[in-house]
Amino acid sequence: MLYHLLPGLSDSLGVLNVFVYISFRAAGAVVTSLLVAFVFGPMVIRRLRRAEVGQVVRDIGPETHLTKSGTPTMGGLIIIAAATSSTLLWARLDNPYVIIAVISLLWMGAIGFLDDYLKVVQGKTRGLVAKYKMIGQWTFGLGLGVFLVLNPISSHPTTWTSVPFFANVAAAFSVPVFVLFTGVVVSGSSNAVNLTDGLDGLAAGLTAISATTLGVFAYVAGRVDTSRYLGFFYLDGAGELTIFALALAGGALGFLWFNTHPAEVFMGDTGSLALGGALGVMAILLKAEFLLAIVGGVFVLETLSVIVQRGWFKYTKRRYGEGRRVFRMAPIHHHFEKLGWSEPQVVVRFWIVGVLFAMLAISTLKVR
Repeated sequence: MLYHLLPGLSDSLGVLNVFVYISFRAAGAVVTSLLVAFVFGPMVIRRLRRAEVGQVVRDIGPETHLTKSGTPTMGGLIIIAAATSSTLLWARLDNPYVIIAVISLLWMGAIGFLDDYLKVVQGKTRGLVAKYKMIGQWTFGLGLGVFLVLNPISSHPTTWTSVPFFANVAAAFSVPVFVLFTGVVVSGSSNAVNLTDGLDGLAAGLTAISATTLGVFAYVAGRVDTSRYLGFFYLDGAGELTIFALALAGGALGFLWFNTHPAEVFMGDTGSLALGGALGVMAILLKAEFLLAIVGGVFVLETLSVIVQRGWFKYTKRRYGEGRRVFRMAPIHHHFEKLGWSEPQVVVRFWIVGVLFAMLAISTLKVR
């Protein structure tokens, strides 16, 4: 909004011209998102406590988690409110990249909110039936694919995507495969963050790292000179996505203030599905779907640990009559808890691994 209001007054007050620059507005978006989370976070937590919207902790996990039962959940509302308001304040509101990203955050957040509401308010421990949750995710993913095919938002072919470590190389999909691919990326990313959200601060910190990294790629893709020099797609208007990415990172960090161990509030599916969906959509818009697997490397490992654990258990049960496990518990963050690591140790060490994946992703800009 500020972009549309203030630069026009620069003839009278030249300093207002800084609102034209993405770098300035991205910095403003981070600060605003943090402040919104800091100010409204306590209010949201108090409302959740009064409404007795407490986390339901099942007794199949680590015993130390039983003490978390009753902690307010649905705190993802803090992140969504902070990121959305900050983006609307600092980004260009006529930019298709920004519009699609904000809609994805709200759409996935709504699915997660419904799931949390059914679990903690209606008392249905399963929450939203998995089938309906997947339908909501896939509907948006496939719908986005169809929309981008019918309404291209860049000069590059919609069905092309970049290949990490290779300059000016693209993977070209047929239209049906591309549409299906967007569905896989959106639902996969959303569920990956959801699986990772099992320890205080883990998903929020990793999301802040991943969103910031994608913000760097958005800035590169939105500049003719930088993208050409680094051999990355130039996507006219994609630079505005930097503002959304950093607003999302700021919201996640602001939420982390209340979510760090011992957590005052959990993000719930309201936050995890929204954050994961937003990361997936940003990757699609930036033609960096394969790169997302590096940027969100920890999320990928968490998801693979669940797939491997379930697959091996079912196979051994069918083969030997008794299910066997690869990990002491999945997702893999619980495996390390079972090994004796404290919760803060697991979280901080996973953050460090997340930073390493982020650095690897950024290095692909030069290692080509």
